[in-house]
Amino acid sequence: MAVARLAAVAAWVPCRSWGWAAVPFGPHRGLSVLLARIPQRAPRWLPACRQKTSLSFLNRPDLPNLAYKKLKGKSPGIIFIPGYLSYMNGTKALAIEEFCKSLGHACIRFDYSGVGSSDGNSEESTLGKWRKDVLSIIDDLADGPQILVGSSLGGWLMLHAAIARPEKVVALIGVATAADTLVTKFNQLPVEEVEMKGVWSMPSKYSEEGVYNVQYSFIKEAEHHCLLHSPIPVNCPIRLLHGMKDDIVPWHTSMQVADRVLSTDVDVILRKHSDHRMREKADIQLLVYTIDDLIDKLSTIVN
Repeated sequence: MAVARLAAVAAWVPCRSWGWAAVPFGPHRGLSVLLARIPQRAPRWLPACRQKTSLSFLNRPDLPNLAYKKLKGKSPGIIFIPGYLSYMNGTKALAIEEFCKSLGHACIRFDYSGVGSSDGNSEESTLGKWRKDVLSIIDDLADGPQILVGSSLGGWLMLHAAIARPEKVVALIGVATAADTLVTKFNQLPVEEVEMKGVWSMPSKYSEEGVYNVQYSFIKEAEHHCLLHSPIPVNCPIRLLHGMKDDIVPWHTSMQVADRVLSTDVDVILRKHSDHRMREKADIQLLVYTIDDLIDKLSTIVN
């Protein structure tokens, strides 16, 4: 089984230098071990990230129905938690599903309420509601132990999910983890105009309009979910990937998360030339290597 998985991982080996550095926060076996045992083989990139999973909906009484795609497979399963107003059909989500398919592991990706194909109104969204969305996916769709992969704001939510469901969440991978970032950035601004308009037009080169219009109510509600002010009661293995060219969420935020979590098995992995989205080929390869390493680690613990 290990040989088959290693062959699948080897197919993702890039033909160039990585340009990243891992900062371990505890005594454990890390990615360097995985990379050392990967055989040198010709690389293969995703042909087109073909989607073979069908769109389904999770019906929830008194809550918006959630659109999701579920790939059945072995445990631990992988759940991808997207960023702010991001869809389940993004580059990272599709690549993770394709990689899980190659390993035979389960994978779930979904849209938050009010986003993408899910029901609801985005203007009524709050971090607390999206937290409930994540917990609904874990409780009602996921079978057995899960590795959560959270991108940007999804990294903030994955921490909350790990706190709320420690028996089911067995590892975390954060990509540009934006814990508390929205609130922190907002608190550095003069708020009077935003309070009057009810909307914060946050500049972003990743939005077609050049800004993300964040509801003032979203920010105020998010204040109740900040984590970095005290120890974070998460004890599972955690890997935090971050680009040092990230102009949305400073990479130091991942260092803060690593310092605050109670887990002693934490790596912060920095990519010198990557931006906030971390969706270039080498970024995705690092991500799937990290997933595979955690699957291997968890399998070793179980056995």
